[in-house]
Amino acid sequence: MVPEGSSALRDTPGQDFFARDARAVAAAMIGLELTVNGAGGLIVETEAYLPDDPASHSFRGPTARNAAMFAGPAASYVYLIYGRHWCLNAVCLPGSAVLIRALEPTAGLDIMAARRGTADMRKLCAGPGRLAEALGITRAEDGLSLMAPPFALRPGRSFSVVTGTRIGITRATGLPWRFGAAGSPFVSRRFG
Repeated sequence: MVPEGSSALRDTPGQDFFARDARAVAAAMIGLELTVNGAGGLIVETEAYLPDDPASHSFRGPTARNAAMFAGPAASYVYLIYGRHWCLNAVCLPGSAVLIRALEPTAGLDIMAARRGTADMRKLCAGPGRLAEALGITRAEDGLSLMAPPFALRPGRSFSVVTGTRIGITRATGLPWRFGAAGSPFVSRRFG
């Protein structure tokens, strides 16, 4: 599944936007504006995870840790990696989610810079751990709706979407389920 053209949306995404294949949602999320309590920016990089995907947290079925992945479309799934970095995902169909890997910072820049300890725009939200830290994401946001405060998800800007293999995983590494804004300097790792 390779996206064609631009990812522009005219309307604020609703639950139906998320109630479909995570690969389609991951591509369509590129260019949306995501803020948490007013801080955030344009989504420029995502990765898709499906229930039958060995790299997915839902691969072995529901657990206490991944319960939000089965909570319904538009729920947030937040988990800790390496014992120190939170990651934010958008739940799609049951057991599937989109990892939000990078933002182009546009709102709440001072707040995000203070949280991250850097004013380097390219490093504020490039990578899922940096992104979550900049947005102030913790386990407290796990299971909350992305369509209600503290989250705001709105149409943003149109980008051409590129694909590549997912990064930072050890299983199912060859699947081209990473999506990004073509040419964006804010992605965690270049495409191509």
